[in-house]
Amino acid sequence: MLKAGVLGAGHLGKIHLRLLEQSEKYELVGFYDADAENAKRVVHEFGYRYFDTIEGLVDAVDVVDIVTPTLSHYDCAKQAITKRKHIFIEKPITNTVEEAETIRALVAENGVKGQVGHVERFNPAFTAVKNKIDNPMFIETHRLAEFNPRGTDVPVVLDLMIHDIDIILSVVDSPVKHISASGVSVVSDTPDIANARIEFKNGCVANLTASRISLKNMRKTRFFQKDAYISVDFLEKKCEVVKMKDAPTNPGDFDMILQNAEGVKKQIYFDNPDVESNNAILDELETFADAITNNTTPIVTLHDGTEALRIANMIINQF
Repeated sequence: MLKAGVLGAGHLGKIHLRLLEQSEKYELVGFYDADAENAKRVVHEFGYRYFDTIEGLVDAVDVVDIVTPTLSHYDCAKQAITKRKHIFIEKPITNTVEEAETIRALVAENGVKGQVGHVERFNPAFTAVKNKIDNPMFIETHRLAEFNPRGTDVPVVLDLMIHDIDIILSVVDSPVKHISASGVSVVSDTPDIANARIEFKNGCVANLTASRISLKNMRKTRFFQKDAYISVDFLEKKCEVVKMKDAPTNPGDFDMILQNAEGVKKQIYFDNPDVESNNAILDELETFADAITNNTTPIVTLHDGTEALRIANMIINQF
């Protein structure tokens, strides 16, 4: 079992602590939190071991799980990597792309591994259809959330939209050609609602909308590709795959047949895979343990996290 420690015991940090304690692949050593009063409450409530310095925690573990505010990601990661500790780092990877590039270089120099917490990659609705997404040419995403003051210190692009940016970059194998975007601040000092259009060199277009001032929550993405439409509901953990193939010569009574203006007939059929329930955060942590143990590439690499941040910043710079 890999010895793991958590930096940051806020809302998400406490979830990571609980899951690492449950996991059969990690031994939870303890945590560090900059807020001593919060740390005392966590110790009192859950009994985790508290380290009063980052250095003390880093020295005691193999893997450092960084769940601190984004502004401190770089310093925390640097302290861990230079002591040759593996790092799991929450999204966004760092505050700036330059910091992310430095972390990537340090990881390579020190021979350790890193993974970024883009948890939607492990959403069972997405993993169920990922192998069916093949060269999508139009993608539409909606990620809407009810207002929560906890995330308003950063633009909605870094808070919410970056999830969809990462998903899109993971399925579109082409460089970005052009980005246009707009964002509006409604109740925060940073944009609360944003829309972005990402055009790729292969012709694919992705249209993304994110809002944190909606009346209801929604996390849906639709992929359109040759002869197929794929819908993923990340919130309800449901997916739908609608495919088309050449119509049979003698269709059955219940076959769904479409005919275009040229007279070409296509049969519509549904190819909906089973969605297996899981804990996506536990899965991302445990697949990282597997990558360390088996010396394989993590599912969400530091490069992936850096590119998601790079595109997010390009979008923000359009506002």
